[in-house]
Amino acid sequence: MPISRLRRSARMLPLCVVLALLPLLTSAQTYRWGACPSPKVQPNFNLQQYLGKWYEIAKLPARFERGKCIEANYAIRPDGTIRVLNSQFYKDKVRTAEGTAVVHDPREPARIGVSFSYFTPYSPYWILSTDYSSVAVVYSCTDILRIFHVEYAWILGRSRFLPDETVRYAQDLLLAEGVDLFRMTTTVQTGCEDK
Repeated sequence: MPISRLRRSARMLPLCVVLALLPLLTSAQTYRWGACPSPKVQPNFNLQQYLGKWYEIAKLPARFERGKCIEANYAIRPDGTIRVLNSQFYKDKVRTAEGTAVVHDPREPARIGVSFSYFTPYSPYWILSTDYSSVAVVYSCTDILRIFHVEYAWILGRSRFLPDETVRYAQDLLLAEGVDLFRMTTTVQTGCEDK
């Protein structure tokens, strides 16, 4: 085999690997071609007001969220990081995941990084909009070799249910930022036990 053909084959290998893994990577997520967008985030974001319990109202598919009664609780730790405690009811039991969030740049406090393992980098968790008392719109995106990206979006509420017009407002905001909501699903928040 000529050297030039071997080089061409070697250059094609990463693309072939990505295309082979694409069904596995995207089966429970939303992917799009190209690099991640950079949507506008909440101006003058106040982390202290954002802390506390939020219920998931709707989301783009996420492999780590398959249950119902999904909620997240945010609290400041003594070291200044943010404790993230997510819970969901899945396969007949409550399952929790604890993570850490950090504000990387104090000039942009609505662009938070979240990690649920010491071995993984911080993933973007960007608060696009919130009124702190009823609704929050959150977006996350991760580039895969700059060929495509995996994106997540959440509509969160301070109560388990939001008025339809509030959900529409949140969806319109995501659409205005170029987020495709075709795969967005409503999270089941019925039959949940409040603690």
